[in-house]
Amino acid sequence: MTRKSFLSQPSSAYYLLLGSTSALTGLGLVMVLSASSIHSLETSGSSFSIVLRQFIFLLVAAPLGFLAARVPLNAWRLLARFSLLGSILLLGLLQIPGMGNSVNGNRNWIGFGPIVFQPSEFAKFFMILWAASMLAKQEKAGHPISNVVSVLLPGFAIVMILVMAGNDLGNAAIFAAILIGLLFVSGIHLRVLGWMSLAAMGLVGALVVTAPNRMRRFLAVLHPFSPEFYKLSGWQPAHSIMGLASGGLFGVGLGASRQKWGNLAEAHTDFIFSVIGEELGLIGTLVVLGLFAALILATFRIAIRAADPMTRFACAGIGCWISVQLILNVGSATSVLPVVGVTLPLLSYGGSSLISIYLAIGFVVGAALRDPALANRRKGILHRGGKK
Repeated sequence: MTRKSFLSQPSSAYYLLLGSTSALTGLGLVMVLSASSIHSLETSGSSFSIVLRQFIFLLVAAPLGFLAARVPLNAWRLLARFSLLGSILLLGLLQIPGMGNSVNGNRNWIGFGPIVFQPSEFAKFFMILWAASMLAKQEKAGHPISNVVSVLLPGFAIVMILVMAGNDLGNAAIFAAILIGLLFVSGIHLRVLGWMSLAAMGLVGALVVTAPNRMRRFLAVLHPFSPEFYKLSGWQPAHSIMGLASGGLFGVGLGASRQKWGNLAEAHTDFIFSVIGEELGLIGTLVVLGLFAALILATFRIAIRAADPMTRFACAGIGCWISVQLILNVGSATSVLPVVGVTLPLLSYGGSSLISIYLAIGFVVGAALRDPALANRRKGILHRGGKK
């Protein structure tokens, strides 16, 4: 089968989704091991402690994603009704004294003994489900498209305020981008969307200007190596650029990164893309971006083919989520954007991020499996296999 005929098949998005997810997950385990080995040895006495935790997270995430792919659509609709309330409750727990934990100045973690998770990661998926449900209701009821702003904006505003209460501008920006993406998919007038985007950028600008730490991060993007910023807010972007630059075309070799030896903070989380560039070179980073492009393309193709409105909007929202988080993470690693502290989906270390992404991808896989064209193809393959 030629490449053109494969991509034209209804099943191509399904296989692209599974293939890119599997490849990114496998590469993520390898790179988490490489990027975390020094830090892990220093903190626990073993080079494998962090990657073993990531592997355990994967053992939880993969079955949950498998189950999510087989959850009936009616069950998703029922969950979507309570997703806004669930998101508010989860994020509200962070503000209860003794519940929320601060990491690097952001109060966005909840710990129960050995179990620590990040509510905002799960809230992204829940908010997409809720918004998709509301948009589907508006579409079925035949309400004017302009109504969707008044329907979605209050809920997202509450969630973003709660996220910002924990000083997490990066994830708040992701929620805003998901909202704008869903409004665009809903068909809202581009003029309204433009004004909303300008208002969002103005609000982000105000939050940056009024917070000295954020302002220093913003200015460090322009001159990360200058004496004024290098040893402070410019340290991470400067050493991330050093790692990417020293990787060249083919990299210095897997495991041979020099920046992970204490120079590059969060090498196995927020800045894993820099370690990939240093060890696997430009070729490695392009492969990663190509795999993400395949994943995002497959997600949007499945969204376009979905007959159910809620499924269509939810898949599109998941595609927006992954796209924006990819842009913010890679933008931070390449010093095109300020450091915002968001992970690289499927690649960075982190249980909350991995599990929530797998749940979202499981939903998209389920949408693909409900496509009659794919279902008929699978039945035909099974029928031919049975004859043999």
